[in-house]
Amino acid sequence: MYIPSKYKNEDLSEVTEFIRSNSFGILINQLNGKPWATHTPLELDKDKDGNDILVGHIAKANPQWKAFEANSDVLCIFNGPHTYVSSSWYKEEEVPTWNYIAVHIYGSLTVMTESEVLTWLHGLVDHYEQGEKTPVSLSEMSPATLRQVKGVVGFRIKIDQIQAAYKLSQGREEDHARIIHELQNKNEAGSRHVSDIMKKRGSKGS
Repeated sequence: MYIPSKYKNEDLSEVTEFIRSNSFGILINQLNGKPWATHTPLELDKDKDGNDILVGHIAKANPQWKAFEANSDVLCIFNGPHTYVSSSWYKEEEVPTWNYIAVHIYGSLTVMTESEVLTWLHGLVDHYEQGEKTPVSLSEMSPATLRQVKGVVGFRIKIDQIQAAYKLSQGREEDHARIIHELQNKNEAGSRHVSDIMKKRGSKGS
């Protein structure tokens, strides 16, 4: 991913927290010589050696998995909040722009066994059911229902490289107060989210 140096975020703790909060990503590889992408949860986890990995699954009916063995290289994209920024908010004349956060992860994928997938899905469901009024658990479901697990392909991704772009009006710090104010008053959730992030990062002097 092309990232101008002033937008590059190399704070691993901040980036990993972003991935955890925006774990519905895009898995990309090559299938029959063409790019193939699937939108799916990609959860940050640890391997047996304590290294960060991504864990996910796709439907077995999705032909994307058939290319995993021949070429394990994959790209995972995580999108965060984004918003249009009007240059009418600047003190000096300039063209408008777009603020956003995006993370690209390059890695190598290995397919999990059916039993490994089932174990992982138990934990995944328990995690996301926390806080529900009547949480469901795979451990309480019938064998007939759990047979659906046979219809998915689970995988782990060894992380080789992380690229994080945080484009948040760097270089226009004199206009940040106005930009934050204008974004906060927008109706779009993305605009307000970007505003909150800019305000938080500014308070930390970043």
